[in-house]
Amino acid sequence: MSVPAARARVARHDLLIELGTEELPPKSLHLLEQAFAQGLRTLLAQSGWVVPELQSFATPRRLALLVRRLPARQPDQAVKRRGPPLTAALDAAGQPTRAAAAFAASCGVAFESLQRERDTRGTEYLAFEGLKPGADTRLLLPRLIQQALEALPVARRMRWGALEAQFVRPVHWLVLLYGDEVVPATLFGVESGRLSRGHRFMAPAPLRIGSPSRYARTLAERGRVLAPFAERAASIRAQVEALAAGFGGSAIIDAALLEEVTALVEWPTAIAGRFDERYLELPREVLISTLQEHQRYFALEGRDRTLLPWFITVSNIESPEPEVVRAGNERVVRPRLADAAFFWQQDRARPLAARRPALDEVTFQAELGSQGARSERLAALASTIAARIGADAAAAERAAQLAKCDLLTAMVREFPELQGIVGYYYALADGEPAAVAEAIREHYLPRSAGDALPASRLGDAVALADKLDVLAGIFALGQKPTGTRDPFGLRRAAIGVMRILLEHQLELDLVELIAQAVRLQPLPGLEQRAALVSADIYDYVIERLRAHCLERSAESGISTEMFDAVLATRPPSLLDFAARLQALVGFIARPAGAALASANKRIANILRKSDPAQRRAVEATLLREPAEQALYETTRRVRAPVLESIQARAYAAAFEQLAALRPEVDAFFDRVLVNDPDPALRDNRFALLRELAALFGGIADLSCLPG
Repeated sequence: MSVPAARARVARHDLLIELGTEELPPKSLHLLEQAFAQGLRTLLAQSGWVVPELQSFATPRRLALLVRRLPARQPDQAVKRRGPPLTAALDAAGQPTRAAAAFAASCGVAFESLQRERDTRGTEYLAFEGLKPGADTRLLLPRLIQQALEALPVARRMRWGALEAQFVRPVHWLVLLYGDEVVPATLFGVESGRLSRGHRFMAPAPLRIGSPSRYARTLAERGRVLAPFAERAASIRAQVEALAAGFGGSAIIDAALLEEVTALVEWPTAIAGRFDERYLELPREVLISTLQEHQRYFALEGRDRTLLPWFITVSNIESPEPEVVRAGNERVVRPRLADAAFFWQQDRARPLAARRPALDEVTFQAELGSQGARSERLAALASTIAARIGADAAAAERAAQLAKCDLLTAMVREFPELQGIVGYYYALADGEPAAVAEAIREHYLPRSAGDALPASRLGDAVALADKLDVLAGIFALGQKPTGTRDPFGLRRAAIGVMRILLEHQLELDLVELIAQAVRLQPLPGLEQRAALVSADIYDYVIERLRAHCLERSAESGISTEMFDAVLATRPPSLLDFAARLQALVGFIARPAGAALASANKRIANILRKSDPAQRRAVEATLLREPAEQALYETTRRVRAPVLESIQARAYAAAFEQLAALRPEVDAFFDRVLVNDPDPALRDNRFALLRELAALFGGIADLSCLPG
């Protein structure tokens, strides 16, 4: 029987891994589950397995994986090794040396079984090609699981007891089953077994897991634990929606809240509660924040989107007295709502604008001054932007001056996630223009990569000013983000700038705005390095644009080289950048475009070896060859229309006109010797190529593209 045939009938069994812990951080649980599954999948693939079906589980007290039909042995692996060169492997009599014998022994074969191969320089070596038999799966699993767990994205790991082992939370049990058998292992000081644990209160006794395939059913039926994360989330959603419908409304189910609640419970039970209707007078966002952010409750709204005096909480226990649970939750939320109502009344006793002087006492950043000083910078920048995008510059200045005032309110101190929103309501209550109030609300947008953008041009102006100021200030301090560290949210700010400019089609000179933001920073000696700081900020925003474009490369056709080709021209407007990029994608898709891109690369290589200080203008009298004369004439003919198209940002038309040069360019390189022995002819041909490269370079540097 052949080895492949024997391997084909290797036994397969299900694998179960369950790591039991103290309560895992709810906001990280789903991420940890996904990372554990992906990590083990990757490690199995790297070890030679065709990755089988894998199901993950996560509850507050466990991370678990079920791998279906994992072979009992690792697949045989092809091995290719290079040994010593023949000069060292054979002695003068042609017999193997000790080095050759040692290499053969390390490969597990006789010297005569070794092969010979030659490298690119002609040196001949001993070589071995063969199959390495796969190891027993049960022997490999502990190491692979340990590696997957150690690679989890955990910001801070804990030690417990006298152990040196570290994990996100102390580990209390480990189930490791391959088929019906326990795989011997010790992880985080805990020995593997088949005993799991159910719900902490409703089923505290140890649970024996008979086989991996019965894991989820055993936990659900005997342990009162719904282990699959998605199944638990679906159950919560269904229960919450059913309860909400009973009150004639619908639940506001925020995705992040649903995920967090799912991570907090093992046996979800939805319970409705009520609060006093007088709290409905509070702004909608204040009520929702109180219920969602502080209590992890789901708010309810009617068909007209007005909030109802009900909430739904999800308990982690199926209580025989649900009314007691309901009363307890109502008792807890009551003082929170009372506090919010008190802050609302207290704050409105003073106009928002009356808080402006106090911003001078609030430090934004030690070297960048106070929030008051920052507000004045925002006002100057926002008014400039507003004037250029058709918004009211005076209103933008007013909104920017008031934008940070709500940081001093009791409401924002208690509910920091409502900054901007609280300012909006207070500005309206003070009689500020609605557009100014709306800009105060919108100036933090977008708060995340996928968040909504400002809905008004005034909001765009203040939001851009806010983001450009923080980028300018922190970059000027030399504290741009490194790795995952970004305390001032500069990545978010740069993405916000990019999205507002592109998605709202704002024709703004980003380079000029960055320079203005840098000039406004109160740092001594900044004038001497302002240009370098501004260039760094531009590059930082452009890198966010690069990521945005390449994420969609499959449908857009944009490549890294295309992006770099446009970046080489450093367009000051992101709209202009996007237009050049779109035109370049269409141009390169054509045969003439690809050919001319290759020619440009060749031109760049030739010019790189020339002296740029030599002849810069082409002399027609020195054009001796018909092919160079034809290229010169065609270049002269298309220059004016190409430059007009570039000026009008009709880049597709400009590329269309440049495509007419292909026959002359091809003929030039086929028939003309650029490096002519005659220096005058050679320099003149270099000048012709420089003119040609400059004409193409008015849109993008095609030499960046692959030849």
